[in-house]
Amino acid sequence: MPVEAVAKAYERDYGVQVQLQFGGSQTLLAGIEVSRRGDLYVPADESYMQVAQSKGLVDEVIPLAQMQPVLAVRKGNPKNLKSLDDLLRKEVRVCQANPDAAAVGKLVRGALLKGGRWEPLKEHTTVFQPTVNDVASDIKVGAVDAGFVWDATVKQYPELESVSLPELNGLASHVSVGIVRFSANPMVALRFARYLAARDKGLPEFQRYGFAPAEGDPWSETPELRVFSGAMLRPAVEETYKEFEKREGIRITRVYSGCGILVAQMRAGEHPDAYFSCDNAFMAQVTDLYLNPTVVSENHLVILVPKGNPKHLNSLKDLCAPGLKIGLGHEKQSALGALTKKVLEAAGLYEALKKNVAVESPTGDMLVNQCRTGSLDASVVYVSNTAACRESLDVIPVELPGARNIQPFAVGKECKYPCLAGRLWALLKSVESKKRFESLGFKWVLAPEH
Repeated sequence: MPVEAVAKAYERDYGVQVQLQFGGSQTLLAGIEVSRRGDLYVPADESYMQVAQSKGLVDEVIPLAQMQPVLAVRKGNPKNLKSLDDLLRKEVRVCQANPDAAAVGKLVRGALLKGGRWEPLKEHTTVFQPTVNDVASDIKVGAVDAGFVWDATVKQYPELESVSLPELNGLASHVSVGIVRFSANPMVALRFARYLAARDKGLPEFQRYGFAPAEGDPWSETPELRVFSGAMLRPAVEETYKEFEKREGIRITRVYSGCGILVAQMRAGEHPDAYFSCDNAFMAQVTDLYLNPTVVSENHLVILVPKGNPKHLNSLKDLCAPGLKIGLGHEKQSALGALTKKVLEAAGLYEALKKNVAVESPTGDMLVNQCRTGSLDASVVYVSNTAACRESLDVIPVELPGARNIQPFAVGKECKYPCLAGRLWALLKSVESKKRFESLGFKWVLAPEH
């Protein structure tokens, strides 16, 4: 009922036809696997969605609602059924949803197997139906006396009431919508999925029909995410941002800069929806604005010199020789500069090398360009800054302790679209994203999810 109501509203608002096919969760999943067709999948329990994802049938998943299995009887409970033992009385007719096809049947079977109550009830069951609605209809017309359905199903049938059974306490089903991998137009499918899961569009319909709705994003035809990213991360994340925009049909406003500059903007009152920091030290300065920062990668310091290394510079100590023109990251405006200063101080080289600094930049890219033009004899940059210049410049590793930064990502506490931002985070964690990072010289440290 809620999906029908939301589909009707969407068709009215946007003129897009939504074709609905209802059936048991397993039956629908098998259909997707065989036909390789469909745009969205809405099973009645997360276990089916997990199977769909493990088989590569579904990509993005968006939460919708929660419901619980209950015992349903006709209004007034004419057979006075109050326990599982009552269901086993000879005159009581019991209907169940097929546990091999429908989510409610699978969940109930799993719970009763634990207590050794399933087999007697299975043998006493009058009929197994393919869907939960078939069970409710049988009870409604008096074909059976009781059956297991969802609490939301009971609320949709005024002729029924529910009976609380201790064996079902604590059981819950999480309902979500998944984008089928074979969708011919995933952007259009995602748009309706966002509408279905919007807290001011689809979710009120779920609540009206007895479900406990999820905490969804507000609806917007073209929502916008504002994302701050350290400048050195741009080559690693830009393609991911573009892919996400295209697939979701949304906008990402990117702000790339030195992390010191970004932190200053945040402290001045700008609160982006997400922040991908060049180093934990800068994330630590604004952790009050973000939820659960997670480290994704490492980036190591290197020395960049002209091809052939004409000055024979092989270490940070060599950069202290008189008469050299050296480029460093700005120690207050960038994570690169802060890290470089920290490493130089630890090695006792900071004061000597500082005398040769000709350029201080908030970004490593500017230092790379200065080396390319011959304006500098050497620059200290991240290994990721060198990915596009190795044919024209030489790269020398910095072999000193602590010559690396770690890059965390976090979604803002004030993010207007936290579900949308969560899907962006999921894409940033993907195998494709990992390959981009590693191709640039980053070390991927995020543990794989199971």
